[in-house]
Amino acid sequence: MTAHRPLVLASPIYQLKITLKVLRPLIWRRFQVPGDYTLDRLHRVIQRVMGWTDTHLHEFIVRRRHHGTSSDEWEGPPVVSERSARLCDVAPREKARFVYVYDFGDSWEHDLLVEKIVEPQPGQRYPVCLAGQHACPPEDCGGYPGYSDFVSAISNPKHPEHAEMLEWVGGAFDPWAFDLDGVNRALKRFRQT
Repeated sequence: MTAHRPLVLASPIYQLKITLKVLRPLIWRRFQVPGDYTLDRLHRVIQRVMGWTDTHLHEFIVRRRHHGTSSDEWEGPPVVSERSARLCDVAPREKARFVYVYDFGDSWEHDLLVEKIVEPQPGQRYPVCLAGQHACPPEDCGGYPGYSDFVSAISNPKHPEHAEMLEWVGGAFDPWAFDLDGVNRALKRFRQT
């Protein structure tokens, strides 16, 4: 008699759309991750799909509960560990929404929407970014008003801070750019860690 191995079911795949709040035109990404990812792992994916550098504090806000990491750097509401919360538990169905906040000083708020929950596709590696629009703001640019001022300065060669802002950002910045292949290369490196 042959012993049978138990059937291991793969985690459902969550298709998420993340949108940076307030800014127009919208800065957004559509990506897929396994539903059994912890919020800690989801945070690391978000950093790559958005283009942030993971140099600031962050949190998820789900139905008024704050999930993140404890820090003496910031006073705020009690925080539930993001390492103990899985995506499928905090957002168990399609159309669920929650918030991701990055950099408590600049306070970049992102809306996360569960667009759909699907079965994993054979041969597809996850996480994967499917689409997006516009560049992520540079770190430490001063939040929403600072980013608006920054874009005004780099877009106008006659602006008094044009050269200074271009030098600060490393020589060039295209707010309209989005590099899908570059995001997926970053996610590929993430999967290998």
